[in-house]
Amino acid sequence: MADAALRLTAHAEELLGTPFPIRIRAWDGSEAGPPDGPVLVVRHRRAVRRLLWRPGELGLARAWVAGDVDIEGDLYTALDRLSGVVWERGDDDPGPLRSLRDPAVRAAARGLLRLGGTLPPPPPPVEEVRRRSGPLHTKHRDRRAISHHYDVGNDFYELVLGPSMVYSCAYWGDDDTTLEDAQRAKLDLVCRKLGLKEGERLLDVGCGWGSMAMHAAREYGVNVTGITLSREQAAYARKRIAEAGLTDRIEIRVQDYRDVRDGPYDAVSSIGMAEHVGSVRYHEYTTRLSALLVPGGRLLNHQIARRPEKDEESYRVDAFIDRYVFPDGELSPLGRTVSLLEEAGFEVRDVESIREHYALTLRRWVARLEADWHRAVSLSSPGRARVWRLYMAASALSFERNRIGVNQVLAVKPSAGGASGLPLRTRTWT
Repeated sequence: MADAALRLTAHAEELLGTPFPIRIRAWDGSEAGPPDGPVLVVRHRRAVRRLLWRPGELGLARAWVAGDVDIEGDLYTALDRLSGVVWERGDDDPGPLRSLRDPAVRAAARGLLRLGGTLPPPPPPVEEVRRRSGPLHTKHRDRRAISHHYDVGNDFYELVLGPSMVYSCAYWGDDDTTLEDAQRAKLDLVCRKLGLKEGERLLDVGCGWGSMAMHAAREYGVNVTGITLSREQAAYARKRIAEAGLTDRIEIRVQDYRDVRDGPYDAVSSIGMAEHVGSVRYHEYTTRLSALLVPGGRLLNHQIARRPEKDEESYRVDAFIDRYVFPDGELSPLGRTVSLLEEAGFEVRDVESIREHYALTLRRWVARLEADWHRAVSLSSPGRARVWRLYMAASALSFERNRIGVNQVLAVKPSAGGASGLPLRTRTWT
């Protein structure tokens, strides 16, 4: 009798202490659970072993990346329902798994062992970053982390990001706005907040594929230095810049921000870069950027923020993100970022939350990936494409549900006399 799905559902509900929110289809063809909505397809009993050896998020992530589990139906609905029982337990909940002191829980665990088999744990998918030792955010370790995320093929990023090649939150108008127009609007908003003027020097930290540098040079006549740790990004950016005839205005370097020594600059843009810096280096980062600016120079820091923890010492990086997406990446609360900017001597003049804009951006990226799925797989790997689909869809939900946010913080390095050089009505952005 094919009953693996029924047994999986029963054991999962015993361990979680709550009804399982979506239907399950097991490897033997059996199904159990709610009849409506998406289906969690457990393709191989190996998925059970992954969860037994690493209960919770990492076990699920490994099963997903390896293709041992899949979602049939709307991915966003499935993730939203699963988040309530796996990731978002209440403050007083001991965690997603109940105590093994409970005889019923021990019985459920034994049942899963029988379903999954007693073979050793399956190896992690090849896309997983192996656990690293040593201090965080050394130059060498940061180079490796950036390479893992960005050096996966420029063609793959073209497929996901589209012609704009901007890998950060777009700035949307109405429902008719295209992804390219929304990204152009974001780049222009950054330039206007920085008050760029012809002939000025702009440092673009974490310049990606050169889109910000090209927009600032072409539309505002500034001279741009863009830095990245990704050699693939740098090569792609240089080629785009040459084709656009902007090599006399833009220099792209493979360089760590700690090694920039050719200031002063009139402005600094940091778009989606600070998430890679890490808490142990953030004061050094803000201090370094301040030192590179002229008095009155502006910094536009565009950064994802997490919600504050009651005990900040308890903050841990998301296991799936750390192992598969952004190794060593860290999110900080907005208040902490503002404080560190002020400690570095900046005056924070404006903060704009664009949280909903990132949800819209991510959904467009997911749609592009899904629409050309087979090519995405051929340009990377089945596991890598699955990482990106899960990461972007789950992130879209996190922004929509206000679990994380993204903010543009405009800061100025005041002159010795305290002048900021900004207009009295800052939001005019001139």
